Amino acid sequence: MPSDPLPSSTPETAGAQTLRRGLAVLRLLTRVGPGGLRITEIGRRLALNKSTAIRLTRTLVDEGFVMHDRASGAYRLGPEAFAVGLAAEPSYELQRLAAPLMRTLALESGDTVFFTVLHGIESICLSRTEGDFPIRNQLVKAGDRWPLGVGAGSCAILAALSDADIADILQRNAATRLARYLRCTDAAIGRLIRETRAQGYCLNPGLVLESSWALGVPVYDSQQRPVASISLAAIESRLGPARAAALGNRLMQASRELQGLLAVAAAT
Repeated sequence: MPSDPLPSSTPETAGAQTLRRGLAVLRLLTRVGPGGLRITEIGRRLALNKSTAIRLTRTLVDEGFVMHDRASGAYRLGPEAFAVGLAAEPSYELQRLAAPLMRTLALESGDTVFFTVLHGIESICLSRTEGDFPIRNQLVKAGDRWPLGVGAGSCAILAALSDADIADILQRNAATRLARYLRCTDAAIGRLIRETRAQGYCLNPGLVLESSWALGVPVYDSQQRPVASISLAAIESRLGPARAAALGNRLMQASRELQGLLAVAAAT
């Protein structure tokens, strides 16, 4: 494959050169896609010696712009790069397609509705849409990242994955998850996953924040892979059994509608 040498420029400071090289790494990983590249290939394509390539990628990993897959040795774009992309592209396709449904759900329920996407071992909230009920969820805002399994939308995505993937993800995010969300243990998440698979939606009974309950359903792409979730948060008293079941079914309906839109978009 052809190499991608760093662009030449007029003389610049060491700091500017380092920044330029770091951006070149990000640009390269953007082009190669989700499979990523091993460090030797990054160095070869950018005409960097191995020590420089290692130093740059480690810094990018530390800052969250790049992720390192220890199993394959590959480096790929991380959540910070994704968050920057979201900020730069408000018309992001998933968000654009989901927005009308989010507004409808918030209007119908009066509660706060969230649209979240899967990214690695995390989920990222793309948008929140508030209903007219005066007591609102202030825990989650657009751009927030959560370990998979934490929160109803995030857990709904996790439940749609294979058992092997679930075990791997919970092991990989355990340190962060358990340090910040003490009640989101493997056992607690396991119970939610079983319930989600049985009823089609996740009901989180205040595991993240006491008295703040939430419902979530997965959204699948045209290949039936879980890529996102729709969730709704409310105070505990607003999610009694009957209303929770009704809203859970409504969220599943909205998910099917969005999946239909995604299928049409993928075919055009």
